[in-house]
Amino acid sequence: MRRLLRENGLSITMFGLFFIFVTAQSVAGLSDYNSTQREHGRPPVGYLEYLKSGDFIEAVFENWESEFLQMGSYVVLTAFLYQRGSAESKDPDAQHPDDSGEDRHHADVPWPVRKGGVVLKLYDNSLGIALLSLFVFSFAMHAIGGAGAYSQEQVEHGGQPVTVLEYLGTSRFWFESFQNWQSEYLAIGAMVVLSIYLRQRSSPESKPVAAPNDKTGSG
Repeated sequence: MRRLLRENGLSITMFGLFFIFVTAQSVAGLSDYNSTQREHGRPPVGYLEYLKSGDFIEAVFENWESEFLQMGSYVVLTAFLYQRGSAESKDPDAQHPDDSGEDRHHADVPWPVRKGGVVLKLYDNSLGIALLSLFVFSFAMHAIGGAGAYSQEQVEHGGQPVTVLEYLGTSRFWFESFQNWQSEYLAIGAMVVLSIYLRQRSSPESKPVAAPNDKTGSG
């Protein structure tokens, strides 16, 4: 158990914090949602019913959407864009050979590398593909949940419910998306630039404390 925690402590902590905070979000969201229900003279809903509501689905996935967009695009962009001096960038002056063919037949090499061909081509880009696929999924769920919440509001005010495609054409959907997207790119841009001049001892996201500011990469 100790070895498991030592070797997987980062992922265990990250996913543990995720479950703590998404649960806290759902509890706080339920309270806020039922407060609004009572204000409009409607009965409160139960916890499981709230988890299936457009209000909760929209709130969760509009944030996931921006996170996976930022991470997916960052992984892809850092493959060919540079920032001199940043711990988050490859060195523009160093050689960066394609490593997919190195030790191709070694026993520890992942099987797509040994397989080659189309399988290897997909594996070469699998991280970016996975993250951007999660973005597309989250984008769709944001639209589905948002359409449900928006339709409920419309009906309450004497309007008509909207389809998911109709909701995609509203300014509300894009306001929700853009307000999250801009903050994600601001945060990662700040990380790229601040890592040129600032350090965090022992973090792989930082250059060594004694490294010069123009050193590029965290190694």
